[in-house]
Amino acid sequence: MIDILSYGCMGIGLLFWFWGTFPLVGKRSVLFKLHSLSVSDTLGSMSIVVGLLLKIPSEWPLLVLALISLAIWNTVLGYVLAYCSSSGNEISEVGDRSEYSAGEYGVSEYGTGGYE
Repeated sequence: MIDILSYGCMGIGLLFWFWGTFPLVGKRSVLFKLHSLSVSDTLGSMSIVVGLLLKIPSEWPLLVLALISLAIWNTVLGYVLAYCSSSGNEISEVGDRSEYSAGEYGVSEYGTGGYE
C-alpha cells in the first residue's frame, strides 16, 4: 500500500512538472509564465520528495531538508520576481516616457549607460 501511495505521489509530481511547462507556449507575459512554472515546479518537486519519503523513510532528515529548501527557495524567488516587476512600474510613474525607454536599455540620454 505504501508503494502505491509513493508511486502515486511521484506520478502527481511529474504531472505538475509537465502541467507547468504548457503556459510557456502561451501569449501571456513573461512574469505570468515564470510564476506558473515556478509554482507547478515547486508542487511537483515537493510531491516527488514526499513520494521518496514514503519509499525511503530511513532518509527522512535529508528529505525533510529538501522539502524545506524547496519551499523557502521558491518563496524567496517569487518575492524577488514581484519586486523586480514592480520596480519598473515605479520608474514609469515617476519619470516621463523618454527617460524610461532610454533607461530600459541601460543607456541614459547622454550615452553613458548610467555610469558617470
